[in-house]
Amino acid sequence: MDMLFFDSIDKLGRIVLTTVMVYVLVVLTTKISGKRSTSQLNNFDWIVTVMIGSLGASTILLKDIPFIEGVASILVLYLLQFLVTKYASISPQFSNFILSEPRIVFYQGQFLPDAMRDERLTRQEIECAMRSEGMNSFDDIEAIVFESDAKLTIIPKPSDNTDSQNTEDKVSQTIASLM
Repeated sequence: MDMLFFDSIDKLGRIVLTTVMVYVLVVLTTKISGKRSTSQLNNFDWIVTVMIGSLGASTILLKDIPFIEGVASILVLYLLQFLVTKYASISPQFSNFILSEPRIVFYQGQFLPDAMRDERLTRQEIECAMRSEGMNSFDDIEAIVFESDAKLTIIPKPSDNTDSQNTEDKVSQTIASLM
């Protein structure tokens, strides 16, 4: 109980200094690595982000991990994420392996229970996505897609005042590959 609130000024100073250095490192490497590291995260990006946070915390709090070793591990993770995502952007097969595919969970007025069960989605989650997009009726929706970043995308039905054939072609093109 002696060290509940304070251990030593040296330890506190080390933690403060290491925190500042790890913070600067993560901010700079995130800036250099680009939008992907802070965008809507797919499963792969989320795992790497959690690992970087864990390594940062370990480097800050554990005196047995020197700053340089923590930096090296964080930089290697950023490098691996860059290499994997770069290769995924040029190899459709690798991309399909590493990333989850989008999936239609609602189509033309019908919930797709098998898809919803496989993706572990509830009707309430789909309705929440509808409300957040300002959609009040299932009749106004062509499809709902569960994206690889775990977002639900609402695709509205074509409006009556536009060329319906042209709009239907656009809608079907956005979901045809998922069917």
